[in-house]
Amino acid sequence: MENMEAKQTKWEELSISNDFLFGKVMQDAELCKELLQRILPDLKIERIEYPELQKAIKKDFDAKGVRLDVYVNDGKGTVYDIEMQAVTSGCLPRRTRYYQSMIDLQLVDKGQDYDTLNNSYIIFICLSDLFGKGRYMYTFENVCKEDSEVMLNDGAKKIFLNADGKNGTVSAELKAFLDYVAGKSSEDIFVKKLKCAVEKAKKNREWRHEYMTLLMRDRENQKIGEKRGKIYETISMGRDYHIPEEEIITRLRTKFDLTEEQARAYLDEAE
Repeated sequence: MENMEAKQTKWEELSISNDFLFGKVMQDAELCKELLQRILPDLKIERIEYPELQKAIKKDFDAKGVRLDVYVNDGKGTVYDIEMQAVTSGCLPRRTRYYQSMIDLQLVDKGQDYDTLNNSYIIFICLSDLFGKGRYMYTFENVCKEDSEVMLNDGAKKIFLNADGKNGTVSAELKAFLDYVAGKSSEDIFVKKLKCAVEKAKKNREWRHEYMTLLMRDRENQKIGEKRGKIYETISMGRDYHIPEEEIITRLRTKFDLTEEQARAYLDEAE
C-alpha cells in the first residue's frame, strides 16, 4: 500500500491511481486480462486466475511482510504482480527485488527443483518517471554485463510503466491506459470500461468500509511511529548530555505517559 500522503483522498474522490481502488477494480478478470495484454502484447494470455485477492506474504516471523495489489497467474505457469504506485520513490527498484524474492519463496516447495520456479513479471505502474528518461515503459531482465547477447534466463522480468512518459514506442492502447492513470480523458473503449468499474467500486459500501479501516489503521501507525521517534530522540539527547539513566526513565514516563517497564524497554532498544 502507498504511504499516508497518497491515502488522504476521500473515498468518493479516489481514482484508478489509488492502489486500494485499483486492486478492487482488477478483481474483474476480463479487465485484468486486457490490461496485462496491453502491457505485454507479445504474450497470448487466454485467461487469468487469482490465487488470492490482494495476496499477503510474510514468510518468516521477523521478515517484512508485503501485500500485493494484484497477484494473478495465466494458467500456463506465469505469475504476474501488478502494483499501482501513486508515489514514485528511489526505493522502488529494491522493492521489486524484495517482492520477487518473497514471491519466489511461495512458488517453490521444500524438495522441489529450481526449474519448477514459475516465470514471473513484476509490474509497477508509476505516476511519474522514476528513471528520468521520459520513457513510457522500462523493462528489466538479467543480462551479462560483459556480453549483452548472453541472457541469464532466470524467468524474472520487472516492468516500470510511467504515466508521465513522452518517449519510447508503446501501443496506442497502452498509452490510453497510462493517460487515464495520469488523469487525462480518453475515448478508448477499455478506459471507458475502467471508468465504469471505478464508479461501481466506489458504490460498494463494504469496500468503502475496508478502505476507511485501513486509513484509520495507517493513521494510528503513523502516530505510533512519530511517538517512538520522539522517545528515541529524548533518549539520545539525554545520553548526549550524560543524564543518568534513571532520570531519563523518569522523563520518558512523565512526557510520554509510559510505565517504568515500557520506559526501560525503550532505553534498552536504543542501545
